[in-house]
Amino acid sequence: MGGVFGVVSKSDCVLDLYFGTDYHSHLGTSRGGMAVWSGRSFTRSIHNIENVQFRSKFEVDLSAMSGRMGIGCISDNEPQPLLVRSHLGHYAITTVGRINNLDEIVDYCFKRNLIHFLEMSQGEINPTEVVSALIDQESSIKDGILRAQQTIDGSCTLLVLTDGGIYAARDRFGRTPLIIGKKEGAYCVTFESCALTNLGYSNFYELGPGEIVFITPEGIEQISPPGDKMKICSFLWVYFGYSSSTYEGVNVEVMRNRNGAIMARRDSVEVDFVSGIPDSGVAHAIGYSNEASIPYVRPFIKYNPTWSRSFIPQTQEVREQIARMKLMPIIDLIKDKRLLFCDDSIVRGTQMRETVQFLYGFNAKEVHIRSACPPPIFTCKYLNFSRARSEKDLVSRRTIQKLEGSYSVDLEQYCDHRTEKYHCMVEHIGKELNFTSLKYQALPDMLDAIGLPHENLCTYCWNGKE
Repeated sequence: MGGVFGVVSKSDCVLDLYFGTDYHSHLGTSRGGMAVWSGRSFTRSIHNIENVQFRSKFEVDLSAMSGRMGIGCISDNEPQPLLVRSHLGHYAITTVGRINNLDEIVDYCFKRNLIHFLEMSQGEINPTEVVSALIDQESSIKDGILRAQQTIDGSCTLLVLTDGGIYAARDRFGRTPLIIGKKEGAYCVTFESCALTNLGYSNFYELGPGEIVFITPEGIEQISPPGDKMKICSFLWVYFGYSSSTYEGVNVEVMRNRNGAIMARRDSVEVDFVSGIPDSGVAHAIGYSNEASIPYVRPFIKYNPTWSRSFIPQTQEVREQIARMKLMPIIDLIKDKRLLFCDDSIVRGTQMRETVQFLYGFNAKEVHIRSACPPPIFTCKYLNFSRARSEKDLVSRRTIQKLEGSYSVDLEQYCDHRTEKYHCMVEHIGKELNFTSLKYQALPDMLDAIGLPHENLCTYCWNGKE
C-alpha cells in the first residue's frame, strides 16, 4: 500500500513533515522518504525501513533539512519521492496506488521519444517515475496530472512539490483519501487524517474523486473539480486504515465497533470470552463483545517493545518463528475456555491457522473465528494492499479449487453469502484451518457498518465487481 503527507508553511516545515509522514508507517514496510524545498533547491532523503521504524532512520537527517515546503511518503515497494527536472521545471513527486498498464505506458513514452527509465532491482521500473513521464508529456503540471489520471489503469493519488507550492491530486475514483489540514500559518495534505490533531492541524477539506488542488501557505486553489463517481476502498475501514482516522466523515474505530455489533446480532454461539486479533481486529471484537454482553479479554498480548509492527523476514522459517515469539499467552484466560476471536479478514489463512494452533497448545477448549469482512475471492487490482500475491494464495480460491476441481469456475455463487456453495466453502475453510466454527461478515452488513452509499464503495476483492 503506502501513504503520503505534505506541508506548506510560513515557517520551517521539517518537523511537521517528519512526524506527519511517520504517522503513515502502518501503511508500508519497505521504503520511506522526504523531500524539502529549501528556497533554492531540493533536499531529499530515502531509507529502507523494512526492519526499523521510520523515525529512527530519518532523525539523523533532520539537521540537514530546512525549508517551508515538503512532501513525504511511506511505500511498500519503490523508493520515493523522486526529484525531476523537465521542461515543466524542477519538482519532487510521490504517489500511492497501483498501475496495471505500466508496460503499455512505458512503450507509449518510448514512442514519444522518451530516452529511458531507470530500473530498480529485479529490472522493475519505478511507477512514480512513469507517472512523472506522463505529466511531462503535457505543457503544464495540471494537464499532466489530468493525463496521468485518465491513462492509468488502476489508481494513482499523488503530490507534486514545486518551488511555488504543492499540487495534490486524488485518484480518479477516490479509491484512497486525500485530506487537507489547516493551522495558523500552514497547511498540510495527508492520506491519514490521524496525522492532523497532534501536529495542531484541524480538518479543513477533503478532496473529491479526481480533484486537483494547489496548496500554498496563503491558501488552497482548486485546479480541477472532483468527478461525480466515487469508489473508495472499503478495506480502509475494515483493515488498513488507522483507528483514529476518518474518511468521508466516517471514523475507522466507530465503523469497526458498529461492524462487530452487527456480527454479534447475527450470531448465537455460546462462548466464555470475546477477543480481537491485534491490532486491527480489536475494535471489531469490542463491538461484538458490547453487543453480545460477553466479556472482552486478551488471551495473548503482543510484545510491543520489540514487535510493535510487523516486518518482512526473508525466510518462511523466520516468519514462523516471529509469529510465535511476538505473541505472549495468558494461560489463565486460555485453558479450558471457549474463545471467540474477531479478525479484520482472513486472506491466506496461514497466520490464523498458526494462531489457533497456538491457543490449542495452551488447552483452549474451543476457538471460534469471526471475520469482519467477507472472504476475499479476488486480489485487489486497484491498490497494493493485499497480503496475497495471486488469487491462488487466497484460502477461498484454494478451497473452491478443491470443491470444484478447477480454478476456472463461475464464482458468482461463492460471492453470495445466501447460497449453498458459499456456506460449503466457509465450512471447508473452517475445517482446514481447525476452527471450532467460522463465520464471515456478510457484504451488505459490512457496507451498512461503513454507512456510505453502497455504490460509492469499492467491493472488488469480495465480489469482482468494478
